[in-house]
Amino acid sequence: METQVEQQLEKILPEDVARTFESAYHVIFQGDYDKVDDLLKSGGTLLKKAAQRFTTTQLILGIAGLAAVAVVVAKKAIDAADDDSQTSAAPVDNKK
Repeated sequence: METQVEQQLEKILPEDVARTFESAYHVIFQGDYDKVDDLLKSGGTLLKKAAQRFTTTQLILGIAGLAAVAVVVAKKAIDAADDDSQTSAAPVDNKK
């Protein structure tokens, strides 16, 4: 009975996949960088559950893919922060 419960806990659920895609959508397409932590957490959980069925090569490629996504998201966040700092509110000179 206990082994059956452990096996059920480690199955990949549709909610795991949906949570990961939802977080990725918010971060990548909507620019909501507050969801980066959620994306990495849900992606890591999904990868951990899937790793039980992966070969070593598949596991390495999965981790590399997750790392690549993290790098791209971090780059977009830095670029967005730079864009915000360049468009700071400067006093407007209304001389006519």
